[in-house]
Amino acid sequence: MVDGYGREINYLRISVTDRCNLRCQYCMPAEGIQTLTHDQILTLEEIQRVVKVAATVGIKKVRLTGGEPLVRKNLLRFIEYMKDIDEIDDVSITTNGILFPDMAEELKNAGLNRVNISMDTMVPERYSFITRGGKLEIVQLAVQKALALGMKPVKLNVVVIKGFNDVELMDFAQLAYDYPLHVRFIEFMPIGDLLFWDRKKMFSAAQMREIIEKEFTLEEGKRIRGNGPACYYGIKGGIGSLGFINPISSHFCAECNRIRLTADGKLRPCLYDHHEVDLKKALRDGTSDEGIRDLVVQAIQQKPERHHMDRGWGENNSRKMSQIGG
Repeated sequence: MVDGYGREINYLRISVTDRCNLRCQYCMPAEGIQTLTHDQILTLEEIQRVVKVAATVGIKKVRLTGGEPLVRKNLLRFIEYMKDIDEIDDVSITTNGILFPDMAEELKNAGLNRVNISMDTMVPERYSFITRGGKLEIVQLAVQKALALGMKPVKLNVVVIKGFNDVELMDFAQLAYDYPLHVRFIEFMPIGDLLFWDRKKMFSAAQMREIIEKEFTLEEGKRIRGNGPACYYGIKGGIGSLGFINPISSHFCAECNRIRLTADGKLRPCLYDHHEVDLKKALRDGTSDEGIRDLVVQAIQQKPERHHMDRGWGENNSRKMSQIGG
């Protein structure tokens, strides 16, 4: 399926829950959010139907997000079902890692191809601060488990915040040099109306590279399996890679291949655009698969040419990041 700007849309990010076991400063208020009720959230069977229909218009890759996707009950069974859809050739997950160590083997056996683990810092006190109480050692164990199980690639998501963790850039680069990890540095984005965002905290990808290249030689052309917008570089003499995701300093919208399904059943063509197509109503009103397919096509055709993150989140965008799906 090609959108109105000639981009092939083959990737669906699915928020399976708006709940989370952490309260990260840039994602959710300290008190949490008003979570969806049982009736408001899509059932796994409804999500399965959406994926099956979306696969008929070209969706091939699925990533499960949240909130924290591993808090959703029966997720293993859902992953198994995704693997049974012939058109879906890649099932992955983005997680904060807290629940991953105890579930890792079952996730792998269910058919999970790979994992992205969020870890913004390697300093326990900083991790506890940014997550409001998370334990860094559990996340580090999650990374070790993913590597031990042979998941490929294992990616670390690092949101770089000036004055907080920008001093750790070389430490993360060293981690990617020493281990088969793919560290992705993400520019700090203004998502939602959270007070933690401040443009002065933004650290550009160009600034990150300038620091890292004082010690490491980055090599272009590193090909990493994945669905996202990161620009990857090998590290001369190293094992892993570094990726840079720069939605603010140099947006990647021309290459965007994704749409998002929220936990309450809205198909969202762009993270930063408030327009949504309501699939839940159609799913529960007895709409045929052909009707659902038409709504998926409609959402793809509504995908904007680019985001306007530089203008701020906007009053029409009332959701927090955890409610959309990271």
